[in-house]
Amino acid sequence: MQQFVENNSENKNQSDSLTRYRDKKNVVPIPYRGTSVQKYAGEMTEKAIQSAFLGKEAYRRTEFIVLKGSDNKNAVVAIQKSDYEPLFSKITHVEVLGLPDSCKYIIDSSVDCANRSALAELAFRNQIGEEQICIVEGKYDHVNFIYRPDPLVLQVLEVEPPSPPKLYSMVEQVLGYADLPPIRVELKTIDVRDLCSSVDPECYLLPCRSGGMDQLKKPVFFLDERPKQRQNWVLIGCERSLQFHRHYYGDEPSRVEMCPRKLKSIDNEPTILKCCLLEFDIERDGNSMVVPWGADLAMVEKALRELSSEVEYV
Repeated sequence: MQQFVENNSENKNQSDSLTRYRDKKNVVPIPYRGTSVQKYAGEMTEKAIQSAFLGKEAYRRTEFIVLKGSDNKNAVVAIQKSDYEPLFSKITHVEVLGLPDSCKYIIDSSVDCANRSALAELAFRNQIGEEQICIVEGKYDHVNFIYRPDPLVLQVLEVEPPSPPKLYSMVEQVLGYADLPPIRVELKTIDVRDLCSSVDPECYLLPCRSGGMDQLKKPVFFLDERPKQRQNWVLIGCERSLQFHRHYYGDEPSRVEMCPRKLKSIDNEPTILKCCLLEFDIERDGNSMVVPWGADLAMVEKALRELSSEVEYV
């Protein structure tokens, strides 16, 4: 990942600096202390902004400036300084990333400005395109932005209930703390109740107890409770559940598949899902990452890092 703080000589060519970020995607200042917010009363043109800031001093940690003009007009610039050691140094280069026509300022106190994925999600919800800037005033009144948002769109395929499914919640939790490219999550569920309604048995056998099964009109048994009496049931379960059934009862019942890996649509969408046949590690299957049923946060983070490894971000 490209670092924001760079040592630059005073005679560095201005035209080179003007394209340092302009052609990049998913530019998010992390940590966001590198983003300064300043009132600006001048013309909102590239030339006027450069003239206003060249030669002025800036704090050594400031790399970007969000300009707040009149009539809710905003702009975003990246700056370079003559020296990065003193507390303040002169601005030697100004790169205008966005003018009012491409900047949208959003106030949302629920958004963590240090979370790339949260900024990308907010930009998506507000229909901010890949050539625009989403400026966010978020939690703690802090301000940051995402320039040219183009996150990885990740499908989480999981069984429910419970709702939301655990894997989805784990992905959201990891995105809240891990240093990852921006990822926008789309939940796709396999509803066990729909699987049950696809057959009409005397009773059902489910892998484990879960809320919401009281809606079924037939008796329900749970494999992890190891019912003493074998019933004329249909197993709603995966290959691992079938293995358990063989061990417990010595036979194979009628079965409806519920493994996300088996039920995944044939597509190339980046996907994370669980499989009970995995126990100790994750594995890649095309454009999908498969984690064990009992995956921990470290496994989920590893899977997300693998899937997003080719996403461009700064």
